[in-house]
Amino acid sequence: MQSKIDKALECFKKQDWNGAIDLFSSILEIETDNAELHNNLGLCYANIGDDEKAEKNYLKCIELNPKIPQCYINLVDLYYKQKRISEGINILSYAIDMLPDDIIFRHYLARFYMEDTKQDLAIDELVYILEKQPDNYDAYYDLAKIYFEFGNYDSAIENLENVLEYKQDNELIYYYLGEAYQANDEIDKAISNFLKAIATNNKFPHAYKKVAILFMARGDYDDAIEYFEDYINLDIPQEEKDNVNKLMQKIKNKCQFE
Repeated sequence: MQSKIDKALECFKKQDWNGAIDLFSSILEIETDNAELHNNLGLCYANIGDDEKAEKNYLKCIELNPKIPQCYINLVDLYYKQKRISEGINILSYAIDMLPDDIIFRHYLARFYMEDTKQDLAIDELVYILEKQPDNYDAYYDLAKIYFEFGNYDSAIENLENVLEYKQDNELIYYYLGEAYQANDEIDKAISNFLKAIATNNKFPHAYKKVAILFMARGDYDDAIEYFEDYINLDIPQEEKDNVNKLMQKIKNKCQFE
């Protein structure tokens, strides 16, 4: 039997999903209570797009052995993809009861709550995570997103700054931080972070557009034109380039009459 399991696992590693399904299924006809094999079979079905059979095997795995963390993760990934939020919340609550020390389930639960617009419950989970793992920058990031949506820009900024302590030189974090500072009417800090995003990735078009618009809004027309020109030289739609060229011409015309 072990040689058959080894062959099934070899098919699995080679991503020969149908071959692995055949082998795992034949083994389970004999070892009907093997939870890990049900989990593996569920993954195979998921990889060929048969979500119904994948779910059935994940649930069987949990029924046989509720202490296998990966099976819960595989199942909630499937539920998240299918937008089955309530079912995901239920299975994650059960996972936390079974494996209370595994913080990852609380993070999944927070993200399901975010999808379910239960932001207060998501905040509770994320705060709990950070009490246990104060260096969990993903939790800081998710908190920042929630606070930004709530219009609590100070808290969004604080959490994004915390992310940068652990994940430096990330253009997306600089960009989101720039947006939070802009929403908080701290324009100089917004510009600074959009420029940091550009310095980190000079092919990041959104940051060029943002910083150009902010320069234009405060009357720094030369800087605005410089960054608009950089922006239109990047990979953006032609219609957008045409619109920006028209805007730059208006700026130049305005400068001529001042």
